[in-house]
Amino acid sequence: MQKTVLNVKVNPQTKEKAKEVAENMGFSLSALINAFLTQLIKTKSVQFHVDEVPTEFVKKILKQAQKNRKQGKASPVFDNADDAVQYLKQQGI
Repeated sequence: MQKTVLNVKVNPQTKEKAKEVAENMGFSLSALINAFLTQLIKTKSVQFHVDEVPTEFVKKILKQAQKNRKQGKASPVFDNADDAVQYLKQQGI
């Protein structure tokens, strides 16, 4: 099979970390990039899976929201739009 060279500019630290991860999985970085490109061609889509870690700011807001909810300082839960609209009207919104 004929091969070609693909030059991609990446941060050197990113390349080294990616190479290490690939090798730990038993692959070369080149093999993983080839697999990614083949999948891109087949699916015409790109998927990224990221473990989301909330920032300290978000953690603080979530903690306050939980506290407010326990103290009854939250809007009620509605099963239909009419009740929600009625609640908003009562609030002057």
